[in-house]
Amino acid sequence: MPVVPNLPNHFTLFVNLSRPGEFCYDDTVPGRKKLCRFPADKGARPLFAGKGTQTGRRRKHRMNRITITDFAAPELDVYARLNEAQLLHYYEPAPGLFIAESPKVITRAADAGHMPESFLAAPEMLCKTEAAALLARFPDTPVYTAAPEILTRLTGFQLTRGMLCAMRRRELPSAEKICENARTVAVLENVVNPTNVGAIFRSAAALNLDAVLLTEGCSDPYYRRAARVSMGTVFQIPWTYIRERPGAGAGEDSSAGTGNSVQRNPAAGNSVEQLQALGFRTAAMALEERSVRIDDPAVLQEPRLAVFLGTEGDGLAARTIASCDYTIMIPMSHGVDSLNVAAASAVAFWQLGSRPGVRKEESE
Repeated sequence: MPVVPNLPNHFTLFVNLSRPGEFCYDDTVPGRKKLCRFPADKGARPLFAGKGTQTGRRRKHRMNRITITDFAAPELDVYARLNEAQLLHYYEPAPGLFIAESPKVITRAADAGHMPESFLAAPEMLCKTEAAALLARFPDTPVYTAAPEILTRLTGFQLTRGMLCAMRRRELPSAEKICENARTVAVLENVVNPTNVGAIFRSAAALNLDAVLLTEGCSDPYYRRAARVSMGTVFQIPWTYIRERPGAGAGEDSSAGTGNSVQRNPAAGNSVEQLQALGFRTAAMALEERSVRIDDPAVLQEPRLAVFLGTEGDGLAARTIASCDYTIMIPMSHGVDSLNVAAASAVAFWQLGSRPGVRKEESE
């Protein structure tokens, strides 16, 4: 695909909103309008003045583009020198920052209400439709670009599909709020691998779950790898943290949070008891003598169900299993007795998210 190098710092972008893949830009210098064409086999035709937008007129988008020439520039600190924990506490006690990767994931985060503080993009990304449409939504937000020799010094930049974005976290909802109208929820107990957390969220969003709850030992769903693996679904399905609060007073607000030091659920007791108090029957994914198949008729008839999945290796704590109403397992063959927690979640969500009266139509 052709790209236009050395774009000026400030230019006007004309986006064809009705034909994906078509736009041009004007660097505000008379007579120097340039056109970026996409391959003909993609069915795109170039956009000329006065054509192609939803209103039938050119739509101008001004970009706050800033070229970075030094890897040590402070503008790159959040991308190159701050770790996930430092970003999390960046504005403490207010919610901090996270880094989203790729136009698709950034767009889903923005759609969920997260505001960008800055973008970092390879220059050629500015000529790609999805990225251009995203940047047009935030014309005043700094868009940092740099030469390849600078960008490639960022760890894993080749995996980001050419764009990063520093975004503000929002306060997390309470467990009561996200479970209020939920029929099927997942509860993750100490799942520490961000790849597994991201994969579980992607399956939960795709397979009819209404919310995800996490214990404090879980990896943060907004960590870069988790969000990337989830394809941005961590911004689409409601989630929050839940923790054990033995003896917690009923008047304490212990689930609504800031995204940094998160306050948790007001119900006393362990996570199982808290979900039961919210009206759910609980099912532990574990291999026990009393385990029943995930397609057990009694389980499938439950109107509200919370599915508990445990940490990699050790699985759920014995106390959690003992407290649940059901212990369920996936029937397997060839002597295999378990699956990775992310794979197991997909199988369980498909079965349990398809319970009578629960499964959503594809058009919904």
